[in-house]
Amino acid sequence: GGKVPYHRRPMLGSEYEQVGVFLETMVFAAAPTFLKEVFEYDGTNVAFQTTAPHGLQSGDRKSWFVVFQNVSGFFVHPVRKAPRDGDFSSMRPRAPSSALFPLQYEPQGPRYSIRNNHVLFQAWSFAFGMSVNTGLRLFDVRHKGERVAYEISIQEALSVYGSNCPGGMSTRYMDGSFGIGRYTSPLVRGVDCPYSANYVDTHSLSETLSPSKRKASLCIFEQNLGSPLRRHYSNLQSLYYGGLVNSALVVRSLATVGNHDYVWDFIFYQNGAIEGKVQATGYASSSFLHGDGLRYGNRLWEHTLGTIRTHSINYKLDLDVGGVKNSLVAHDMAFEMTRAPWSPEQQIERPRLTKKVLDTEDQAAFRLQSKIPRYIYFAANSKNKWGHQRGYRIQITSFAGDHIPEASSMERAVSWARYQLAVTRRKEEEPTSTSIYNQNDPWTPTVAFADFINNETITNEDLVAWITAGFLHIPHSEDIPNTVTVGNSVGFLLRPYNYYDLDPSIYSHDGVFFTSEQDFTACEINPIACLPKTASCLPNFPPFTYDGF
Repeated sequence: GGKVPYHRRPMLGSEYEQVGVFLETMVFAAAPTFLKEVFEYDGTNVAFQTTAPHGLQSGDRKSWFVVFQNVSGFFVHPVRKAPRDGDFSSMRPRAPSSALFPLQYEPQGPRYSIRNNHVLFQAWSFAFGMSVNTGLRLFDVRHKGERVAYEISIQEALSVYGSNCPGGMSTRYMDGSFGIGRYTSPLVRGVDCPYSANYVDTHSLSETLSPSKRKASLCIFEQNLGSPLRRHYSNLQSLYYGGLVNSALVVRSLATVGNHDYVWDFIFYQNGAIEGKVQATGYASSSFLHGDGLRYGNRLWEHTLGTIRTHSINYKLDLDVGGVKNSLVAHDMAFEMTRAPWSPEQQIERPRLTKKVLDTEDQAAFRLQSKIPRYIYFAANSKNKWGHQRGYRIQITSFAGDHIPEASSMERAVSWARYQLAVTRRKEEEPTSTSIYNQNDPWTPTVAFADFINNETITNEDLVAWITAGFLHIPHSEDIPNTVTVGNSVGFLLRPYNYYDLDPSIYSHDGVFFTSEQDFTACEINPIACLPKTASCLPNFPPFTYDGF
């Protein structure tokens, strides 16, 4: 409670502008000969990036400013002789245009609908929004009319850097403080999202008296993932084929926070699963390579050290599985040894199912590198046709580096990153795992997630799952000019677990089934056989526009 001290406030854009003017007119002006000889400074060829938090203890408001050459992709150009235009960090293609890449389109128009911020897709419905601080979020997520989640949202994106330079070694970026939603960028048709996707404007109110609009900064599209969701080919006894294309609805936004670009996806599958995924790209961060710099990264260019960093992404999942009251259950396996009943002298090792109800918040808090049950799910108070508790399973995809040592004076500000999964009772006074004020005073955090976990009972309660997914990034030469998304994707899956009596995707209109005795070229038997007739022509794509500049 109480007022937030003024020194914790995030820096405003106007403050950054004032700092820039101060550096140019006061600091740089005080050493013109040094800047000319060392930087070849001409008043325009230097860029800078601030570090955060601002200082080393509570109350500090001191910042390191890292100086770069002001060229395209300056993040990997620590001060040295300025490169000519089009040097190694430029994203300008090195090859001429050739045959057009494959395109995706809907042969009979979109199969989803958007009304204001509400989306309908097959058995799914949900509302979407954009927080200026935390970015893309979903509310009232329902499948087949039944609520699965009250809220699914991004909470924070943390980066912890290492370097032998002051700026690099002191950097711990909490991107929510800068504004993941605020720095959501307009999308490029055909690259950031499929060309024929539905593009939505977003609005925010930050540092201005009136809202600002970012055109085409969110996209929604159905995507054919190019593989079956399920299939079987039978050539034993009966001859048949059955399958279903894996087509899913994607809601996407992209945020550019400094050198980092994040591709944020929420994906809705036909079997009732939801995926939350983030792909990281953008530029590596760097320091000037000197001394023992190779202890903290790899050499990327002549004087460029790509600095090691950890990335941690935190999500909030306020699930309501079969109702508001849920319990947390863990299923896993163990091998047991038994004698073969038909041959008692022989021993068989067989896997068996293990079950455990996790009764308290302490039991449901799984440290980052600890073993977590492979099937862990929110269980409803109702059962399916086969007598099992209906549930939704949480599955995490993560390659996280180590967490900041808990002995650190600033660790409590990011204590959510201790846990790959923590399940707590839902409380109105615990709406978020962090605060925008934690960035500039992590030593006295406004919100400390560790305080949420106090061993309260979580059996038959309104529960929230807090998920941390992350990866370790050691920049390498292939991060020049910038980092690719391949292999840099983490997140979570929510999957129905005994929630239904059978796979709900069996009711999809996209299913394909035919036997050896049927004419599988007939449209009434196999709709895919009609594609040459019904979907052979491309639609009229809208003209290319872009509102990012």
